[in-house]
Amino acid sequence: MATDELVKTTGIAQHGAERLPSVDVDSFNIEIKDEDGFLGDRASKGAFRDVLERWRKPLRKTGEDPFGKVPTEEINKKTLDAILVGDDTEASAVVHSAIEDFSQELAYVTRRFLKTKAWAKTERIVVGGGFRDSRLGELVIARAEIILKSEDFKIDLQPIRHHPDEAGLLGALHLAPSWIFEAHDSILAVDIGGTNIRCGLVETSWKKAKDLSKAKVVHSELWRHADDEPTREGAVKRLTKMLKGLITEAETEGYKLAPFIGIACPGVINADGSIEKGAQNLPGNWESSKFNLPASLVEAIPVIGEHDTAILMHNDGVVQGLSEVPFMQDVGRWGVLTIGTGLGNARFTNRRKENGNGKDRDSTENGKKKGKSDNKADKE
Repeated sequence: MATDELVKTTGIAQHGAERLPSVDVDSFNIEIKDEDGFLGDRASKGAFRDVLERWRKPLRKTGEDPFGKVPTEEINKKTLDAILVGDDTEASAVVHSAIEDFSQELAYVTRRFLKTKAWAKTERIVVGGGFRDSRLGELVIARAEIILKSEDFKIDLQPIRHHPDEAGLLGALHLAPSWIFEAHDSILAVDIGGTNIRCGLVETSWKKAKDLSKAKVVHSELWRHADDEPTREGAVKRLTKMLKGLITEAETEGYKLAPFIGIACPGVINADGSIEKGAQNLPGNWESSKFNLPASLVEAIPVIGEHDTAILMHNDGVVQGLSEVPFMQDVGRWGVLTIGTGLGNARFTNRRKENGNGKDRDSTENGKKKGKSDNKADKE
């Protein structure tokens, strides 16, 4: 797609860009394989359920399973969190056993990422995704960090700061160029997942903190599309309706809404807004060469306020990680892992300002500019 056509669909820049206002995206959506298949499958929500099921099986044979006849897939995080602080020591022991095994898996997966070229010299990793939103998840993350440090990996592993549902919306702020924040106090953000689509009105609080550390989601709307099983066109229509509703709310409440929509979406996002791969859990075929979500939304919402709509879309793991940008300024290289249906991943290098003059530092390694080859998925 020609540059002028790109500008028509985004308004300001390329989708899925390697260079963003605050960071360089060194890699995202890496797919590493081992003898058992894709590495990410070993550190997903489904993988944890498999571990828990393995610990229940021997107890079930003797009729001593503390969970009774409840299928493992129906035991939610809230129930497991309650067991961890409850009086049923046997049930608690089963959960702790699963935590230990899954922590070992997460440590193994993290170790493999750290050994790739794209993740070399990573100093800190934040862990997001739905699994992190629990005491269970926090314990897994803490235990995995201890395992890695015992093996002399100099790495900090910590839960993502914001609730995972909000992190995917707040991160969209860091897709936008800084000039947007000078005349506007809010943006629209979209977080698309295999089960849900969430839209939010995000207040920048830029006057309070120019690093966007005070930003907050003031309104959000959730649609569990997996329950409705819509067509692709039906999903876009519903998403458009959600966004228009938020535009109306922003106008009613007096927000100076920027003509910008930031989108987090699964998969490898091409510069023209098409999706190369990784969108198989979304309704319909989002990887079709004939489908372009940003272009569809610009057509449906051509203006916001008095200005043409600008849209930028990036990988959902990248965008969730971007919510941590204000809090990662004490390190140079950092990454994000998101534990959900699969394992999302992205690695970042902060772009420093030189001599306080606002000029961004070029992303270089040993005096050489980073090339596209450094962003290719590592296959092992």
